[in-house]
Amino acid sequence: MHYAIISEDVANSLPQRQAARPAHLERLQALKAEGRLLVAGPHPAIDTPDPGEAGFTGSLVVAEFDSLEAAQAWADADPYIEAGVYEKVIVKPFKAVLP
Repeated sequence: MHYAIISEDVANSLPQRQAARPAHLERLQALKAEGRLLVAGPHPAIDTPDPGEAGFTGSLVVAEFDSLEAAQAWADADPYIEAGVYEKVIVKPFKAVLP
């Protein structure tokens, strides 16, 4: 089943996000290589694809896991958590309907 991992950043976390990004992306690439990643990306803090120094307000990952517990465990191990980027992370089941 798919699960949505919805994360909210702490304020002014762009430097921590940039430092932890390679490790964060490595985990996402692993999900993609396994055919389990549906979509992933950050939420820009302003209405533009490249927010520059404004940074981001959080992230969304939708991926396939064996259970809610497995999805939560994967989310809890995100390098952004260790780096202090995320203030809050919600994991919930996701049913892909479209496209």
